[in-house]
Amino acid sequence: MTPERRDGPDSRHRAREVALQMLYLWEVGGEDLDTVGRTYRQVRPGAADEATEAAAMRLVRATALRLAEIDALIEARSAHWRIERMPVVDRAILRMAIGEFLAVPDTPRTVVINEALELARTFSTEDAVKFINGVLDAINHDLAAAGRSPA
Repeated sequence: MTPERRDGPDSRHRAREVALQMLYLWEVGGEDLDTVGRTYRQVRPGAADEATEAAAMRLVRATALRLAEIDALIEARSAHWRIERMPVVDRAILRMAIGEFLAVPDTPRTVVINEALELARTFSTEDAVKFINGVLDAINHDLAAAGRSPA
């Protein structure tokens, strides 16, 4: 059995899990991102290696940096749902996925959507999975139609 590569699919999935948990801490705690990183390490010591935590923090920072644009995209495609009324976990999953769409255009959006759905299955409800899938699919098509990286 060969050891898994550090940058393989499981490692990227784990980084997304950690990023989701950090985004949740950021929103609920209202702390700056550096504090969120320290808090995560205190609350979950050894939960992720340094490379995974670094990848997660890059995704968290990319999401936070583009938050206004991300929220506008979500609000445009979530009929009858104000963003502040969405469950925190669902909102964080949507924001993180769209942050990855915008900040890491070389990752296929279908991969990002599938990862977001897996996170929703793990941390939310089946109704959330359907909602997140619909919103992300619509935003993916909107970005492609606007010429912003391939769908």
